[in-house]
Order: sequence, then structure tokens, then C-alpha cells
Amino acid sequence: MIKILLISLIVFTFANNNIAQERGRARDLGINSGILTPGHFNAITDVKGVSVGQKTLIVGDSVRTGVTVIIPHEGNIFQEKVPAAVFVGNGFGKAIGFTQIEELGNIETPIALTNTLNAFLVANALVNYTLSVPDNEDVRSVNPIVGETNDGWLNDIAGRYVKNEHVQQAINSAKSGEVEEGSVGAGTGTRCLGFKGGIGTSSRVLPIDKGGYTIGVLVQTNFGGILTINGAPVGKELNNFYMAEDVPYVVDGSCMIVIATDAPLSARNLKRLAKRSFLAFGRVGSFSSNGSGDYSIAFSTNKDLRIPYDDDNIEKNIKEVSNDHMSPLFLAIVEATEEAIYNSLFMAKTITGQNGRVTEALPIEKTLKILDKYNARIKN
Repeated sequence: MIKILLISLIVFTFANNNIAQERGRARDLGINSGILTPGHFNAITDVKGVSVGQKTLIVGDSVRTGVTVIIPHEGNIFQEKVPAAVFVGNGFGKAIGFTQIEELGNIETPIALTNTLNAFLVANALVNYTLSVPDNEDVRSVNPIVGETNDGWLNDIAGRYVKNEHVQQAINSAKSGEVEEGSVGAGTGTRCLGFKGGIGTSSRVLPIDKGGYTIGVLVQTNFGGILTINGAPVGKELNNFYMAEDVPYVVDGSCMIVIATDAPLSARNLKRLAKRSFLAFGRVGSFSSNGSGDYSIAFSTNKDLRIPYDDDNIEKNIKEVSNDHMSPLFLAIVEATEEAIYNSLFMAKTITGQNGRVTEALPIEKTLKILDKYNARIKN
């Protein structure tokens, strides 16, 4: 009996230690960003019709990369385009397809995120996918949308390992609901604010009297600065921040921010929305360094705003949110982007990559102690 009790105690202690070491989303750890309410999944997929698919490539000791795909709706995106806009925080990047979005105010393919040197192969894969969709047989021009960050410290980026089949697998696996975060997909080999970065997502739902709209954000984080969480100087306290003495620190990188909403927004107001996401970028401690390609792309899933490929109508009669009622949406995007970035850090795991290089994950217990010191979280 005593032996059984001892074994049970050992198992219980081991299980508790594992639980203590498990990583969790920011909100699960008492880190609430802002005043608005998240959607059911607290993810970009809370916007009805939006799905996310990912393919993670971890091969041998040098391949640490992947692709993440965001699909705006369940139909044929080329035949039913959605209004969209982009905002460039710092243009040191390889954004593909953004000039046509700027010109026409819509997107016609899924949005793919990957690493810098794979952006062009992934764009080709999106073209292949679009041409393969039924009813697109006569298409003669496709504008693939690809964003990227440079994962070349952990990943053998010159190998360009993300292939056509990997993009197709990501598209085929796309689903609504929960989104895997951290060191996955396009975030497998990224670094953020001195620690392991990756994929993060969050959402907000406006009160009914403010429109009741949902806004979702997905980020691919790979940038530097001075990590700040809910106002607490976490990076400084951990002595891991840009320009710290005797601390090796890479401040350059990039960040991709993808925004979805069901609010009926014109391309003009989507651009205004995309601009506000960079207010959150500053709140987490970034300042868009010289070598950081920082882009935000926003789209509306509202069915009344769909843009048919073949449209015989000379004029459009559509309803859209007026300028005077955009402020709640602006608040929502700042909050959701901030929390998405936190989630990319809290959910990322330590990764060892090429040449034995290691990027450590954000230390959870130390970080929570710092947050408690500055009263920056809600404790259960």
C-alpha cells in the first residue's frame, strides 16, 4: 500500500511539474489586452468563413521553416474577390501582390506567409492553385498575395524548402476554429523581441450598439525591440533587449499582420484599419528597425461587398461603415494585434536550428513574476 502511495505521489508530482512548465496563451495566463471581448476562439477564424492552414517543415538539423495560409471565404476567391488594403510600416521586405491591392482594392487568392527566399516559389504555388480551381480554366492573370519574414538564422533559408506541394497541403488543411500558434508554419524559424517568435492570433467582437462586428488578426512575428507586455518592461528586466550592454541581440527581422473583419468596409477604411495595427506594434516594444519589413493587410468578408470577376453592372449600390463609426474598429484592431503578438511569444517553443543555433522561448515563470511586479496581469 505504501509503495502504491509513493508511486502515485511521484506520478502526481511529475504531472504537476509538467503542467507548471506548459506554455499557454497570454489570456490564459491573466494577460488581458484592452477592454473589448475576444471571439469564441480568440482567433482570426472568429470572422465567419475565414480559415487557416499551415505546413511546418522541421527536417534534419537545418530545415526550420514552413508556410501559413489564410483563406478569406469558402468559395472561389478569384471569382468572388474581397475588398482589401495594405499598409507598409517599413518596406524592407518581399511583399508580393501588394501593388495590385493598392490599385484595385481587392484580393483574389488566399494570403500566404513564408520565409523570404521562398516567397517567390509560394507565389507560384498560389497561381497553380488558383488555376486549378473549377471555373478558373480561362483565367489569364492571377495576383498571388505573399508575405514573408527572414528565418535564415535558424533555417537553411537558401535551400528554399517550401515547395508547391507544401502550399497545397496547407490550403487543403485549412479550417476554421482553433489556430495552432507559436513555432509552426511560417513561424517555425522566426525570432521576436529577443526570444522565439512565430504565429499568433487574436480577435475582438464589438458591442451590438457599436455594430457587433468581429475583427480577427494573425501575425507572423520576427522582429526586435524592447519587449513590453501590458506596459511592463519585460525585456529590460530579463536583460534581453536591443542596445543592452554585452548582450548579443538582432533587432532586424520583419512582421506580417493579417486582418480579417466582417464589417462592411471599403478599401479606403480597410487601409485606415491596417494603419492602426502598428500602434500595437509599438505597444509591444517594436520601433520598426531599418531591416524589418513590416506589413499589414486587411480584408472584409462581408458578402455584400464581394467583387465578382465578371460584373456587368456599371454602378454599385453598397452599404459600408461610415467614417464617424470607425473608432470602435480602430480600438479593436489595436487590442487584437497586441494580443496576437503576445500569443506568438507565449506559445512558441525553444528551437534548435542550423549550425546548432538555439533560440530560447520566452521564459514563462520569470515573465509572469515580472508582470506581477508591475501589476500587469490578472491573477487567478
